[in-house]
Order: sequence, then C-alpha cells, then structure tokens
Amino acid sequence: MLTEAERQAAVEILLAAEATKTPAVQLSKTYPHIEIEDSYAISSMVTARKVAGGAKLLGHKIGLTSKAMQQSSQIDEPDYGHLLDSMLLNDGAKVRFEDYCVPRVEPELTFILKEPLKGPGIGLVDVLRATEWVVPSIEIIDSRVQNPRKITDTVADNGAAAGIVLGGRPVRPTDVDLRWVGAVFYRNSEIEETGLAAGVLGHPAMAIAWLANKVGRFGTVLEPGHLMLSGSFTRPVWAAKGDTLHADFGPLGSVAVQFV
Repeated sequence: MLTEAERQAAVEILLAAEATKTPAVQLSKTYPHIEIEDSYAISSMVTARKVAGGAKLLGHKIGLTSKAMQQSSQIDEPDYGHLLDSMLLNDGAKVRFEDYCVPRVEPELTFILKEPLKGPGIGLVDVLRATEWVVPSIEIIDSRVQNPRKITDTVADNGAAAGIVLGGRPVRPTDVDLRWVGAVFYRNSEIEETGLAAGVLGHPAMAIAWLANKVGRFGTVLEPGHLMLSGSFTRPVWAAKGDTLHADFGPLGSVAVQFV
C-alpha cells in the first residue's frame, strides 16, 4: 500500500501528464508496491481536485467488461472511473486531437438513471427499474501513463476516461432486448469493429449492477440523472488527426465524433 504522501504525489503526476498531454512513467514502476485500493483512491483524489476546481460529476464509466479484456489485464472483474461535465460531447462533435495523449474510441450504451442505486444486492432488474433512458454512445479513452500499463495504472488514471459522445435514438430499458443491441463501428467509412452488447457481462445492465455493488461498499450511491457508461462490446479503435469515428447502432441510430 502507498502512504498518503505517495498517493498525493501520484495525483500530481497524473494531473501534470493530462495538462501537458505527455504520458507519465507508469505508477506501477514508480511505486512497485501500489495496490488496486491505492489506484481507486488516487482516481477519486484526482476527480475531487477537478470538482474543487469547478468541474461537475456526471456519473461513472465501467471498463474491462469483456472476458477477453479481463484476461489480458489479468483481473477477474471490471474497473470503473468518473465522468465529468468537461467530458460530455454532442453527436458529431469535432474535438482537437492535440487535447489527448493517445486517444482511442469505443461504442457503448449509456444508462441514464431516474432513481438511485445503492449496493450491495443490486441486480439486473433493479438497474432496469432505475433507468430512464439507454443511449447509444461513443467513449473516448486516453492514457495519461506510458505503456506497458498494469491494471493499477489504468484504474489510477480514472479508467482511461476522457470523453463521452451521446447520440442515436434513446430508448426505454425495457423497450428492446439490450443484449441484442449491436454496433458497426467505422473509421472514415471503413468498418473497424462489430459487436453485440451481450458481450458486456452477458447484459449491459449487469455492468451497472456491478458498479452499484462495488461502490456501495464505500457508501457511494449512483444518483438519479447520472450517466453510466456500461462498457465497450468491441475492441478500442485508435483515432488519428482527421479521423471520423462513426458507430451505427441500427434501429437505435448512430453517433459520431471527429478528431481535427
């Protein structure tokens, strides 16, 4: 475990990396004794600094929701990060490539809550009951630490959260079988990835249930009105300057973002 001073130093390292758009040396290398509890604490401390500076907490993101991604990270559960209002983008947004270190993008479903969710004991039906809308989305992920990254690096780095683009046709959570929501993901009109939302823990609502139960152990409640990014059901796609990324969710519409 890290000392409080080491956690504070890690916060400064990550904030500096984000400000300069220069990935820092891995925290797992600087602090070989770092543990996952340290990483979540560091992520929360970075978020608290931003909120103190005027940012608003919008919700959470969940990552590593597929078996393949968990195995590659040598973990047996997802991870999570925080979403801030500065990350929220409109469909078709043009973002500056230089505002990121090494941006990648993923198609996901965002759950917008109408009721609070407080674990433990939250299940799929609880999530569906508490959800107002499910919205097709693109998540922009970015790494403020260098490769090769360990799970402790990614978690401390707010789960690589960097942006959320909402679009498409929002639906009520019981209007469609969310397991069968699919996406065709394009980069500059060329198909890069395809996938089904069932790849997210068998049902994307299960990712929200996992999060509610995970943070519930610390007394945190998922609040009404908050956005919950449920995790990608494709591999991440690299973004370069000039690229347009477009996710076609079929009957649920599409969402796009352009790097300029």
